[in-house]
Amino acid sequence: MRIVLVGPPGAGKGTQATRLAEKLRIPHISTGDLFRANISRQTELGKLAKSYMDAGNLVPDEVTIAMAKDRMAQPDAEGGFLLDGFPRNVSQAEALDELLKSEGIKLDAVLDLEAPEDEVVKRIAGRRVCRKDSAHVFHVSYSPPKQDGVCDLCGGELYQRDDDSEETVRTRLEVYHTQTEPIIGYYRAQGLVVTISATGPVDEVTGRALEALKSGQ
Repeated sequence: MRIVLVGPPGAGKGTQATRLAEKLRIPHISTGDLFRANISRQTELGKLAKSYMDAGNLVPDEVTIAMAKDRMAQPDAEGGFLLDGFPRNVSQAEALDELLKSEGIKLDAVLDLEAPEDEVVKRIAGRRVCRKDSAHVFHVSYSPPKQDGVCDLCGGELYQRDDDSEETVRTRLEVYHTQTEPIIGYYRAQGLVVTISATGPVDEVTGRALEALKSGQ
């Protein structure tokens, strides 16, 4: 299957993308991974992207699209892929359509993870990360530490990252509504959108997604 995964920040896209890609046996292609891989390997696209990022500018659509094109051309993506974070706007969605059309293939579905805004804010703003090891993550409501402000695993201080503050989260949501959400309407016109609720236990959301993709509803 060839799938695009969309949803607001905090809807659990990263978690579901990894799980769905494993279940469907297709590669998970995320924009963040594309950037990191190209920059790490110092490819021409990576050097170009880094020049924009170092200057504090957004990486142009054409660079992101070129990276995605290169990744989708790899042998492991011949049977399908799951795109996470791309396309990020209607312009990128149109470019992706043209790219796939030139290869004689098309998307099978656009999976829209839906979550109430207040829930999204609660999920992200409640995260606390360990200063000693950023892989140790807790949540004030869903997975609180035994001792407030102290990591259960190493005793490090737990803190809220700047980009997890409620104000920043709401700004990120506004960017999503303005730039990314319009692609749902774009794909809905093509009959590709499958919307599911992203609330509830992770396993339930994964099962819901797989069933929706299977039925196309």
